[in-house]
Amino acid sequence: MTGTELRAKRFKVLLAGVFSQLLCIGVARFAYTPLLPVMQQQTGLGDADGGWLAALNYAGYMLGAVLAASIRSIYLKDWLYRIGLVLAVVTTAGMALTEHFWLWAGLRFFAGLASSASMLLASGLILHWLIQHRQRGELGIHFAGVGVGILLAAVAVEVMLRLSMSWQLQWWGFSALAVLLLIPAWRWLPRPVKPVAGGASASAEQNKPPSRTFMRLMMAAYFCAGYGYVISATFIVTIVEREPLLAGAGNWAFALVGLAAAPAVMWWDLIARRIGYLGALIAAMLLQVVGIVLPAVTSSLPAVLFSAVLYGGTFLGCVSLVLTMAGRLYPASPARLMGRMTLAYGVAQIIAPALTGMLAEMTGHYGIGLWLAGGFVALGAALLAWLRVVDQTAQRLDAEAKATTYG
Repeated sequence: MTGTELRAKRFKVLLAGVFSQLLCIGVARFAYTPLLPVMQQQTGLGDADGGWLAALNYAGYMLGAVLAASIRSIYLKDWLYRIGLVLAVVTTAGMALTEHFWLWAGLRFFAGLASSASMLLASGLILHWLIQHRQRGELGIHFAGVGVGILLAAVAVEVMLRLSMSWQLQWWGFSALAVLLLIPAWRWLPRPVKPVAGGASASAEQNKPPSRTFMRLMMAAYFCAGYGYVISATFIVTIVEREPLLAGAGNWAFALVGLAAAPAVMWWDLIARRIGYLGALIAAMLLQVVGIVLPAVTSSLPAVLFSAVLYGGTFLGCVSLVLTMAGRLYPASPARLMGRMTLAYGVAQIIAPALTGMLAEMTGHYGIGLWLAGGFVALGAALLAWLRVVDQTAQRLDAEAKATTYG
């Protein structure tokens, strides 16, 4: 393969990851957020039930994360990735076929399971291909697909609303889009080839397991980050649409979230090179606190849109920084730590939307849920600040980040 052919192939592999994110995250996972107000208006879905559907979606994602972390075979991961792509299409179409809550619940659970295919399995498969072909192992473009997927979901719902399409027709519209996205996501990611013998054992010696203090504080902080992330990810459109002065702006706020999230991984990588991984993570979480609580403080449109930019520009940065640290500590088997961290993040994502939905149904608003989410993220930032001071692993990771050269 010539240099030009290799560069073209690398571009298609990275685009396969982007299309998988558009399908599994943008459509299968996040189409629900802008469609939730429409479903509530047209089907009578309550706040508590809406929260439970979101919780089950994240439960499915957490199961997928556990499976991704426990499977060793790269070939099995490839098959599960492709099954996840098909599952994303099927669960999206299934939402239009019923109004039964428990059928919706099952579909949202399996849609969450499918979303782990693009976030975790695809990222591992892409890294495997890049390493096999001596390419730089960077996933910024892949994770940018999450932000683009959110933007796609928000704009698609806004367009379909202007065409006066019912909630069912909108799910069918997303299903058609999902089929189109499936094709490049499937075709452009090559099947894995057998690795060079001895490579894994040699690289296993590079693992630098973290201390117990690091793991305990980091997992607690990441739990807090997960709690804060999921509230805005699930309810931001509903929260905005319920404000009389903001009616009609919900989808645009969600689109801004996606627009800000798309380049977030690259931004926070650069920031980490200046102030270290822990410093960047603390900064991202503190900014996220502001983004989460602003809609509870004011119903001003500029403030709410600014909160969407703050939230979108930080939540994906938090995830990428933590996954990068996992790769630094376990370069030979990053899934080991990624799985444990994702488990902590995922447990919060199950608890938070269910609790917030019930609180909203009892009080008639999402204010308490937003303040609770902001408080959790602030607590997580405080735990990380403590970790940065007391633990040598954290200090070493920050030093390594600052020592990374540009280029």
